[in-house]
Amino acid sequence: MQGIEEVRTVLSTPKNILITSHRNPDGDAIGSSLAMCLWLEKKGHRVMVAFPSEYPAIYHWMPEIEQVQIYDVDPDPIAEFVNHVEVSIILDYNSLTRIDKLGKLLEDKNLYTILIDHHLYPDPIGDFILSDTSASSTCELVYRFIESYDRSNLNDLTIATCIYTGILTDTGSFQYSTSPALFRCVAALQEIGLDTTAIHDRIFNTMEEKNLRLLGHCLANRMEILEEYRTGIIFLNKHDFQVYDIQRGDTEGIVNYLLKLKNVHMAVFIRQQPTIIKISFRSKGDFSVEEIAKNYFNGGGHRNASGGYTKSSLAATLDLIKAILPSYKEQLIKPII
Repeated sequence: MQGIEEVRTVLSTPKNILITSHRNPDGDAIGSSLAMCLWLEKKGHRVMVAFPSEYPAIYHWMPEIEQVQIYDVDPDPIAEFVNHVEVSIILDYNSLTRIDKLGKLLEDKNLYTILIDHHLYPDPIGDFILSDTSASSTCELVYRFIESYDRSNLNDLTIATCIYTGILTDTGSFQYSTSPALFRCVAALQEIGLDTTAIHDRIFNTMEEKNLRLLGHCLANRMEILEEYRTGIIFLNKHDFQVYDIQRGDTEGIVNYLLKLKNVHMAVFIRQQPTIIKISFRSKGDFSVEEIAKNYFNGGGHRNASGGYTKSSLAATLDLIKAILPSYKEQLIKPII
Protein backbone atom coordinates (compact mmCIF):
# COMPACT_ATOMS: atom_id res chain seq x y z
CA MET A 1 0.00 0.00 0.00
CA GLN A 2 1.55 3.27 -1.16
CA GLY A 3 2.54 5.57 1.70
CA ILE A 4 2.12 3.00 4.45
CA GLU A 5 5.79 3.18 5.42
CA GLU A 6 5.45 6.87 6.23
CA VAL A 7 2.40 6.07 8.36
CA ARG A 8 4.41 3.43 10.19
CA THR A 9 7.06 6.03 10.95
CA VAL A 10 4.49 8.53 12.24
CA LEU A 11 2.81 5.94 14.44
CA SER A 12 6.03 4.35 15.67
CA THR A 13 5.83 6.32 18.94
CA PRO A 14 2.74 7.06 21.07
CA LYS A 15 0.67 9.97 19.75
CA ASN A 16 -2.47 11.92 20.64
CA ILE A 17 -4.86 10.98 17.84
CA LEU A 18 -8.31 12.35 17.00
CA ILE A 19 -10.65 10.20 14.90
CA THR A 20 -13.63 11.94 13.30
CA SER A 21 -16.52 10.87 11.11
CA HIS A 22 -19.51 12.57 9.56
CA ARG A 23 -22.69 14.09 11.00
CA ASN A 24 -25.49 11.59 11.66
CA PRO A 25 -23.02 8.70 11.84
CA ASP A 26 -24.19 5.39 10.41
CA GLY A 27 -22.91 1.87 10.97
CA ASP A 28 -19.93 2.35 8.67
CA ALA A 29 -18.88 5.64 10.29
CA ILE A 30 -19.21 4.16 13.77
CA GLY A 31 -17.68 0.79 12.94
CA SER A 32 -14.66 2.21 11.12
CA SER A 33 -14.03 4.78 13.87
CA LEU A 34 -14.22 2.27 16.72
CA ALA A 35 -12.15 -0.32 14.86
CA MET A 36 -9.42 2.22 14.22
CA CYS A 37 -9.59 3.46 17.82
CA LEU A 38 -9.24 -0.05 19.25
CA TRP A 39 -6.34 -0.86 16.94
CA LEU A 40 -4.48 2.35 17.80
CA GLU A 41 -5.03 1.91 21.54
CA LYS A 42 -3.44 -1.54 21.31
CA LYS A 43 -0.38 0.21 19.89
CA GLY A 44 -0.17 2.57 22.88
CA HIS A 45 -1.70 5.72 21.39
CA ARG A 46 -4.08 8.06 23.20
CA VAL A 47 -7.20 8.24 21.06
CA MET A 48 -10.45 10.20 21.00
CA VAL A 49 -13.36 9.44 18.65
CA ALA A 50 -15.55 12.48 17.96
CA PHE A 51 -18.74 12.82 15.92
CA PRO A 52 -20.55 16.09 15.15
CA SER A 53 -23.92 14.62 16.20
CA GLU A 54 -25.35 11.66 18.08
CA TYR A 55 -25.49 8.12 16.72
CA PRO A 56 -28.59 5.86 16.49
CA ALA A 57 -29.54 3.84 19.56
CA ILE A 58 -29.18 0.53 17.69
CA TYR A 59 -25.39 0.92 17.97
CA HIS A 60 -25.25 1.39 21.76
CA TRP A 61 -23.93 -2.17 22.17
CA MET A 62 -20.74 -1.63 20.18
CA PRO A 63 -17.30 -1.91 21.84
CA GLU A 64 -16.09 1.33 23.49
CA ILE A 65 -19.07 3.28 22.09
CA GLU A 66 -19.45 4.95 25.50
CA GLN A 67 -16.09 6.68 24.96
CA VAL A 68 -17.29 8.52 21.83
CA GLN A 69 -17.54 12.30 22.19
CA ILE A 70 -20.41 14.21 20.54
CA TYR A 71 -19.68 17.81 19.56
CA ASP A 72 -23.35 18.90 19.55
CA VAL A 73 -23.77 17.59 23.11
CA ASP A 74 -20.51 18.75 24.72
CA PRO A 75 -17.86 20.42 22.54
CA ASP A 76 -15.46 21.33 25.37
CA PRO A 77 -13.67 17.96 25.82
CA ILE A 78 -13.13 17.76 22.07
CA ALA A 79 -11.83 21.32 21.83
CA GLU A 80 -9.45 20.66 24.73
CA PHE A 81 -8.16 17.42 23.17
CA VAL A 82 -7.61 19.13 19.81
CA ASN A 83 -5.09 21.43 21.51
CA HIS A 84 -2.86 18.37 22.05
CA VAL A 85 -3.62 16.36 18.91
CA GLU A 86 -0.73 15.27 16.70
CA VAL A 87 -2.54 13.02 14.22
CA SER A 88 -6.00 13.44 12.69
CA ILE A 89 -7.78 10.44 11.17
CA ILE A 90 -10.71 11.17 8.85
CA LEU A 91 -13.06 8.24 8.25
CA ASP A 92 -16.10 7.83 5.97
CA TYR A 93 -16.07 11.43 4.71
CA ASN A 94 -13.72 13.43 2.55
CA SER A 95 -14.37 17.11 3.18
CA LEU A 96 -14.19 18.98 6.50
CA THR A 97 -17.54 20.57 5.66
CA ARG A 98 -19.12 17.19 6.48
CA ILE A 99 -18.29 17.62 10.18
CA ASP A 100 -19.55 21.21 10.50
CA LYS A 101 -18.16 23.16 13.48
CA LEU A 102 -15.91 20.26 14.39
CA GLY A 103 -14.14 20.81 11.10
CA LYS A 104 -13.37 24.41 12.05
CA LEU A 105 -11.31 23.12 14.97
CA LEU A 106 -9.11 21.12 12.62
CA GLU A 107 -8.75 23.20 9.46
CA ASP A 108 -5.96 25.47 10.74
CA LYS A 109 -4.07 22.82 12.70
CA ASN A 110 -0.76 21.51 11.42
CA LEU A 111 -1.55 17.82 11.89
CA TYR A 112 -0.48 14.66 10.15
CA THR A 113 -3.75 13.58 8.54
CA ILE A 114 -4.88 10.13 7.47
CA LEU A 115 -7.97 9.97 5.25
CA ILE A 116 -9.74 6.66 4.63
CA ASP A 117 -12.99 6.86 2.66
CA HIS A 118 -15.02 5.44 -0.23
CA HIS A 119 -17.08 8.46 -1.33
CA LEU A 120 -16.75 10.34 -4.61
CA TYR A 121 -14.72 13.54 -5.11
CA PRO A 122 -12.39 13.62 -2.06
CA ASP A 123 -10.80 16.90 -1.04
CA PRO A 124 -6.97 16.78 -0.89
CA ILE A 125 -6.89 16.97 2.90
CA GLY A 126 -4.73 14.00 3.84
CA ASP A 127 -1.01 13.31 4.11
CA PHE A 128 -1.96 9.66 3.63
CA ILE A 129 -5.09 9.01 1.56
CA LEU A 130 -6.79 5.66 1.06
CA SER A 131 -9.73 6.50 -1.19
CA ASP A 132 -11.51 3.83 -3.21
CA THR A 133 -15.02 4.50 -4.49
CA SER A 134 -15.36 0.87 -5.55
CA ALA A 135 -15.01 -0.33 -1.94
CA SER A 136 -18.14 -1.52 -0.17
CA SER A 137 -17.50 0.61 2.88
CA THR A 138 -14.92 2.54 4.83
CA CYS A 139 -14.75 -0.46 7.16
CA GLU A 140 -13.51 -2.60 4.27
CA LEU A 141 -10.79 0.00 3.66
CA VAL A 142 -9.88 0.09 7.36
CA TYR A 143 -9.49 -3.69 7.14
CA ARG A 144 -7.13 -3.25 4.17
CA PHE A 145 -5.20 -0.55 6.03
CA ILE A 146 -4.69 -2.65 9.18
CA GLU A 147 -3.88 -5.74 7.10
CA SER A 148 -1.22 -3.82 5.21
CA TYR A 149 0.18 -2.26 8.39
CA ASP A 150 0.11 -5.20 10.76
CA ARG A 151 -2.07 -8.21 9.98
CA SER A 152 -1.67 -9.74 13.44
CA ASN A 153 -4.05 -7.16 14.92
CA LEU A 154 -6.91 -8.50 12.81
CA ASN A 155 -7.11 -11.43 15.22
CA ASP A 156 -8.89 -9.14 17.69
CA LEU A 157 -12.61 -10.03 17.86
CA THR A 158 -13.67 -6.58 19.05
CA ILE A 159 -11.98 -4.95 16.07
CA ALA A 160 -13.50 -7.58 13.78
CA THR A 161 -16.96 -6.88 15.23
CA CYS A 162 -16.67 -3.17 14.44
CA ILE A 163 -15.41 -3.79 10.90
CA TYR A 164 -18.14 -6.33 10.14
CA THR A 165 -20.86 -3.98 11.45
CA GLY A 166 -19.86 -1.28 8.99
CA ILE A 167 -19.63 -3.70 6.09
CA LEU A 168 -22.99 -5.29 6.90
CA THR A 169 -24.87 -2.00 7.13
CA ASP A 170 -23.25 -0.17 4.21
CA THR A 171 -23.81 -3.07 1.80
CA GLY A 172 -27.46 -3.46 2.83
CA SER A 173 -26.72 -6.96 4.15
CA PHE A 174 -24.46 -7.75 1.18
CA GLN A 175 -26.82 -6.53 -1.53
CA TYR A 176 -24.69 -3.65 -2.83
CA SER A 177 -21.05 -2.90 -3.68
CA THR A 178 -19.87 -6.44 -3.12
CA SER A 179 -16.70 -7.93 -4.58
CA PRO A 180 -14.48 -10.98 -4.23
CA ALA A 181 -12.13 -8.88 -2.06
CA LEU A 182 -15.01 -8.02 0.28
CA PHE A 183 -16.00 -11.64 0.80
CA ARG A 184 -12.38 -12.61 1.40
CA CYS A 185 -12.30 -9.93 4.10
CA VAL A 186 -15.48 -11.27 5.72
CA ALA A 187 -14.21 -14.84 5.49
CA ALA A 188 -11.02 -13.83 7.31
CA LEU A 189 -13.09 -12.20 10.08
CA GLN A 190 -15.20 -15.34 10.47
CA GLU A 191 -12.11 -17.52 10.61
CA ILE A 192 -11.03 -15.86 13.87
CA GLY A 193 -14.41 -16.67 15.44
CA LEU A 194 -16.61 -13.68 14.65
CA ASP A 195 -20.28 -14.35 15.52
CA THR A 196 -22.02 -12.77 12.53
CA THR A 197 -25.46 -14.02 13.59
CA ALA A 198 -25.26 -12.12 16.87
CA ILE A 199 -24.35 -8.90 15.06
CA HIS A 200 -27.26 -9.34 12.62
CA ASP A 201 -29.65 -9.80 15.56
CA ARG A 202 -28.38 -6.71 17.38
CA ILE A 203 -28.80 -4.51 14.34
CA PHE A 204 -31.91 -5.87 12.64
CA ASN A 205 -33.89 -7.74 15.32
CA THR A 206 -34.04 -5.27 18.21
CA MET A 207 -36.69 -2.96 16.79
CA GLU A 208 -39.23 -1.27 19.06
CA GLU A 209 -42.96 -1.62 18.36
CA LYS A 210 -43.21 2.02 17.28
CA ASN A 211 -40.66 1.38 14.50
CA LEU A 212 -42.75 -1.38 12.95
CA ARG A 213 -45.87 0.79 13.19
CA LEU A 214 -43.94 3.66 11.55
CA LEU A 215 -42.94 1.40 8.67
CA GLY A 216 -46.56 0.36 8.24
CA HIS A 217 -47.62 4.02 8.17
CA CYS A 218 -44.97 4.82 5.55
CA LEU A 219 -46.05 2.01 3.26
CA ALA A 220 -49.80 2.44 3.74
CA ASN A 221 -50.15 6.22 3.89
CA ARG A 222 -46.97 7.97 2.72
CA MET A 223 -45.92 6.01 -0.35
CA GLU A 224 -46.42 7.15 -3.94
CA ILE A 225 -45.37 5.14 -6.99
CA LEU A 226 -44.70 7.06 -10.22
CA GLU A 227 -44.87 4.18 -12.67
CA GLU A 228 -44.02 6.28 -15.72
CA TYR A 229 -40.63 7.07 -14.18
CA ARG A 230 -40.01 3.81 -12.30
CA THR A 231 -39.77 5.91 -9.13
CA GLY A 232 -41.13 5.46 -5.62
CA ILE A 233 -41.44 8.22 -3.03
CA ILE A 234 -42.09 8.08 0.71
CA PHE A 235 -42.34 11.23 2.82
CA LEU A 236 -42.73 12.03 6.50
CA ASN A 237 -43.94 15.39 7.77
CA LYS A 238 -43.48 17.08 11.14
CA HIS A 239 -46.75 15.64 12.43
CA ASP A 240 -45.52 12.11 11.67
CA PHE A 241 -42.37 12.76 13.69
CA GLN A 242 -44.51 13.75 16.69
CA VAL A 243 -47.06 10.94 16.42
CA TYR A 244 -44.44 8.20 16.11
CA ASP A 245 -41.87 9.84 18.40
CA ILE A 246 -39.24 9.48 15.68
CA GLN A 247 -35.69 9.67 17.02
CA ARG A 248 -32.30 9.50 15.34
CA GLY A 249 -31.97 6.22 13.46
CA ASP A 250 -35.66 5.29 13.58
CA THR A 251 -36.12 5.81 9.83
CA GLU A 252 -32.98 3.90 8.84
CA GLY A 253 -33.64 1.46 5.99
CA ILE A 254 -37.19 2.57 5.15
CA VAL A 255 -36.10 3.91 1.75
CA ASN A 256 -34.93 0.44 0.72
CA TYR A 257 -38.45 -0.99 0.89
CA LEU A 258 -39.32 0.92 -2.27
CA LEU A 259 -36.61 -0.95 -4.19
CA LYS A 260 -38.30 -4.24 -3.35
CA LEU A 261 -40.87 -3.35 -6.01
CA LYS A 262 -40.10 -4.94 -9.37
CA ASN A 263 -40.70 -1.81 -11.44
CA VAL A 264 -39.13 0.77 -9.11
CA HIS A 265 -35.63 1.77 -10.19
CA MET A 266 -35.24 4.84 -7.97
CA ALA A 267 -36.40 5.33 -4.38
CA VAL A 268 -36.75 8.71 -2.68
CA PHE A 269 -37.32 9.15 1.06
CA ILE A 270 -38.13 12.66 2.31
CA ARG A 271 -38.21 13.80 5.95
CA GLN A 272 -39.48 17.19 7.09
CA GLN A 273 -37.26 18.27 9.97
CA PRO A 274 -37.49 21.48 12.03
CA THR A 275 -35.36 23.65 9.74
CA ILE A 276 -34.59 21.57 6.63
CA ILE A 277 -35.97 18.82 4.41
CA LYS A 278 -33.67 15.77 4.31
CA ILE A 279 -33.75 13.45 1.32
CA SER A 280 -32.32 9.97 0.77
CA PHE A 281 -31.96 8.48 -2.71
CA ARG A 282 -31.41 4.86 -3.69
CA SER A 283 -31.30 3.23 -7.12
CA LYS A 284 -30.89 -0.04 -8.97
CA GLY A 285 -28.44 -0.77 -11.75
CA ASP A 286 -26.39 1.96 -13.38
CA PHE A 287 -28.69 4.88 -12.63
CA SER A 288 -26.78 7.50 -10.61
CA VAL A 289 -28.74 9.15 -7.82
CA GLU A 290 -25.50 10.88 -6.78
CA GLU A 291 -25.93 13.22 -9.74
CA ILE A 292 -29.45 14.23 -8.65
CA ALA A 293 -28.41 14.72 -5.01
CA LYS A 294 -25.44 16.87 -6.04
CA ASN A 295 -27.14 18.96 -8.73
CA TYR A 296 -30.43 19.69 -6.97
CA PHE A 297 -30.18 18.98 -3.25
CA ASN A 298 -26.78 20.15 -1.92
CA GLY A 299 -25.69 16.57 -1.43
CA GLY A 300 -23.89 13.59 -2.86
CA GLY A 301 -22.62 10.17 -1.90
CA HIS A 302 -22.51 7.10 -4.11
CA ARG A 303 -23.94 6.13 -7.48
CA ASN A 304 -26.70 4.00 -5.94
CA ALA A 305 -27.02 5.63 -2.51
CA SER A 306 -26.90 9.37 -1.88
CA GLY A 307 -28.44 12.04 0.26
CA GLY A 308 -29.15 15.75 0.29
CA TYR A 309 -31.27 18.49 1.76
CA THR A 310 -33.21 21.60 0.93
CA LYS A 311 -34.57 24.53 2.92
CA SER A 312 -37.75 24.63 0.85
CA SER A 313 -41.14 23.45 2.06
CA LEU A 314 -42.12 19.79 1.95
CA ALA A 315 -44.59 20.48 -0.85
CA ALA A 316 -42.00 22.39 -2.88
CA THR A 317 -39.49 19.57 -2.43
CA LEU A 318 -41.97 16.98 -3.68
CA ASP A 319 -42.81 19.22 -6.65
CA LEU A 320 -39.12 19.67 -7.51
CA ILE A 321 -38.43 15.95 -7.46
CA LYS A 322 -41.37 15.29 -9.75
CA ALA A 323 -40.34 18.16 -12.03
CA ILE A 324 -36.85 16.78 -12.66
CA LEU A 325 -37.96 13.21 -13.34
CA PRO A 326 -38.76 13.78 -17.05
CA SER A 327 -35.10 14.73 -17.62
CA TYR A 328 -34.04 11.31 -16.36
CA LYS A 329 -36.88 9.25 -17.82
CA GLU A 330 -34.84 7.48 -20.50
CA GLN A 331 -32.28 6.37 -17.94
CA LEU A 332 -34.87 5.34 -15.35
CA ILE A 333 -36.92 3.13 -17.65
CA LYS A 334 -33.94 1.12 -18.93
CA PRO A 335 -34.21 -2.57 -18.04
CA ILE A 336 -32.20 -3.64 -15.01
CA ILE A 337 -29.85 -6.43 -16.02
